[in-house]
Amino acid sequence: MSTNSNGITFVLVPGMCHGAWCFDELAASLREAGHRVLAVTLTGVAERAHLLHGGVNLDTHVTDVVSAIDNDDAADDLVLVGHSYGGMVITGAADRISERVDALVFIDAVVPHDGESCWDVVDEEERRWYVGVDDSGFGVPPLPFFDERATAHPLASVMQRLRVSGTLDRFRRLEYVYALDWPGESPLRPSYDRVRDDPRWNCHELDGKHNLMRDNPDDLLRILLDVAQR
Repeated sequence: MSTNSNGITFVLVPGMCHGAWCFDELAASLREAGHRVLAVTLTGVAERAHLLHGGVNLDTHVTDVVSAIDNDDAADDLVLVGHSYGGMVITGAADRISERVDALVFIDAVVPHDGESCWDVVDEEERRWYVGVDDSGFGVPPLPFFDERATAHPLASVMQRLRVSGTLDRFRRLEYVYALDWPGESPLRPSYDRVRDDPRWNCHELDGKHNLMRDNPDDLLRILLDVAQR
């Protein structure tokens, strides 16, 4: 993995039903720029779908990320990046290892408060998708337009309330990247509305669909490289 003396570590966390592969292009560009990248596939999803069971929840996914960081020998001053549901996970992980986290980037993602679940901060249409579980009774099936590699996502992870001990304003930079090209009302609009007028947040609106890694890779790379500048 190529790095330079000024390189930092980006930790990339995918949204529901997706694996670390959804960041492949972005990760390659960040590495080319001299940064370390750790992209995490969450338990029970994608190439780890065989681990899906009713006990896989948000705590499991937060632990996935913290353990991956510990096992990767990643340096401090981490930038945690979460797409969609991944916003829940990076918020929880940042709280557990706050002394090692420098910045957080929410890519069209949920921004939870203490005591909230993903269910709590999305709209009713999104909730209808969550409860349309597969035959297992605890897997949320991927939507038809998702990547063909997508798999069911653990229902418990979007139902469990997040518990954190501190607020996000303790980190150097907070970024929100909002996707404008939704077919209807964005289920992430409530989260964006929470932060868009907050002076502690830097907010960006991109003319792309929810999968901004696919639609707006150059814009995302520009934003992340800017975050890396101290």
